[in-house]
Parts: sequence; C-alpha cells; structure tokens
Amino acid sequence: MLSNIGVPGLILILVLALIVFGPNKLPEVGRAVGKSIREFKRATEGITNDIKEEFQDDLKEAQKERIDLKK
Repeated sequence: MLSNIGVPGLILILVLALIVFGPNKLPEVGRAVGKSIREFKRATEGITNDIKEEFQDDLKEAQKERIDLKK
C-alpha cells in the first residue's frame, strides 16, 4: 500500500500533516500513528499464526488418512 506513494507523495503528506497538526503536535501524532500500526501488525500476525496452525493440524490429519488408505 505505502510502496505506491513515492517521494513526492510522502513530501505532500508531511506538508499537509504539518499544516493540520502544527510543528509542536506533529511528533506526538507520529508516535501515536506508529504505535497504532505496530499494534495492528502484532494483532494480524497473531491471527495469521492461529490460522496457519489450524491448517497445519488439518493437513497432518489428511496425510495420515491418505497413508492409511494406501495400506
């Protein structure tokens, strides 16, 4: 998503943020946004790991059944 923005887009976003929030509040807003992104990534990683584990168990079960059918 962010890889499509480019340098001019980032500069524009920075200038707009500076105008909207002001130079004194901008670092605080940046920290809050960074913290939110970090928490979101952690949450999605946890969900992804849970899904992978669930499919892993199903895959192992299917492989055991396939081996039993071959016998």
